[in-house]
Amino acid sequence: METFPPDAPARHRRHSAGPTPTRQHTVLKSPIGMLTLVNAGGVLSGLYLPDHRPRPDPATFGIRSGEGFEVAVDQLAEYFDGDRTEFSVPVAPVGTPFQQRVWAVLQTIGYGETMSYAGVAGRLGGPTLVRAVGAANGRNPISIVIPCHRVVGSDGSLVGYAGGLDRKRWLLNRERGSH
Repeated sequence: METFPPDAPARHRRHSAGPTPTRQHTVLKSPIGMLTLVNAGGVLSGLYLPDHRPRPDPATFGIRSGEGFEVAVDQLAEYFDGDRTEFSVPVAPVGTPFQQRVWAVLQTIGYGETMSYAGVAGRLGGPTLVRAVGAANGRNPISIVIPCHRVVGSDGSLVGYAGGLDRKRWLLNRERGSH
């Protein structure tokens, strides 16, 4: 999946005197409910599930438009149909440098696989980071495409998901061929 340098989007917005990229959004019907996709400057920067917690203020999503989302919409349709196992749509999640590192690890978890929060923490420096990993995972602004649903408890249990555990279970079952 194509991504931008880990902390470039957040750093650019904090230090740039230039204009903020134009944001727009669209709403997409899916098997797990209506998804809200947000792009900034034409790059996917948000994908929010129904009842997403925490959900940004919808006023920050920009105008509603169907243009500029074609690649993301096509890839999501292929994913839900079981024909896509990796996303290549360009993404630009905005977050802290640590969040960016966590989200980069999430993108290495293969389709149909899971990794524990401790496993993600281990890749980032050790078990003392488990809570911070959980917090960053919960703040992932591009659900499904950056697969935070693939992170589970140390015992394999489904814990914490911004869109609810039923949706997490559905996504994992879909990836394992159970749907």
